[in-house]
Amino acid sequence: MSGSWRFLLVLSLFAASIPFWPLQPQQPVAGEAATPWGANYFPNIPLLTQDGEKVHFFDDLIKDKVVAINFIFTGCSDSCPVETARLRQVQKILGDRVGKDIFLYSISIDPYNDTPATLKRYAEKFGIGPGWTLLTGEPADIEQLRRSLGLYIDGLENGRSKDHNLSLIIGNQATGRWMKASPFENPYILADRLGNSLHNWKQASAMANDYAQAPEVRAPSSGEQLFRTRCSFCHTLGNAEPGQPGIGPDLLGVTRQRDANWLTRWLKEPDQMLAQKDPLAMLLYEQYNRVAMPNMRLGDTEVSALMSYMEEETARLQTPLADKGNP
Repeated sequence: MSGSWRFLLVLSLFAASIPFWPLQPQQPVAGEAATPWGANYFPNIPLLTQDGEKVHFFDDLIKDKVVAINFIFTGCSDSCPVETARLRQVQKILGDRVGKDIFLYSISIDPYNDTPATLKRYAEKFGIGPGWTLLTGEPADIEQLRRSLGLYIDGLENGRSKDHNLSLIIGNQATGRWMKASPFENPYILADRLGNSLHNWKQASAMANDYAQAPEVRAPSSGEQLFRTRCSFCHTLGNAEPGQPGIGPDLLGVTRQRDANWLTRWLKEPDQMLAQKDPLAMLLYEQYNRVAMPNMRLGDTEVSALMSYMEEETARLQTPLADKGNP
């Protein structure tokens, strides 16, 4: 994907939380719920799942369901892996509700290359679980679907480029509530919208919320903000779950384990280091299921802030060697 994905990232962030109202809604057919966004609006196009099963978009995937829909392609080296990693976090937060009363769909915009077998390998690479379906189909059908969902950018997507609208569409087809959301949103906010607000808050909270116990909110440093928005999709920083490997390694202590010059370059241009087959970069690539670290377009100032934050967290959380064994 070309450098213009940065523009698309800004566009998708701007689109977060904007209600989605398709143009010129049709009247619902007899017997349908009282929503204009029904079978007469959504194209009931045929699609193939990563398992090779033929399904229809409206009848099988979204009718009477709460869903999240995005468009990706497996050959994408920067924004799509980040989107997928974020949705994986959302899936983990929602747990076994995904596949029961919440459904996730990632549809390829590159159907010539993204066969069901290719999508299945992609799902395995990212640890995608049940209830999240990857789909492919005919190019004309997928373009029609993207247009109906408001995720097609005329003039940009002209068949010569795979730049595309990065927004998610989330909604409840039965109630007619739809909105665009950024896939780079905090995963807990996305999970809350899918699990609570789009279900009209029918699920009782498992927590006894008490504002008196709420932690003090502090302003994050620039490095912490960068970690949250650029790194936390795939990495943890000292809070990895035992037995739950991430898409990438936990980064606590990385500023002490890696040469500073190597780490600086890795943060700035991982794609070039992989292309040049840097030995350590290739080792990490193989170790973490051949998921390539995307180039996040970090400048010198951003890299410095990010490395400072990771070192500060390492100093805060790791027991210094000199103190081990002390009371």
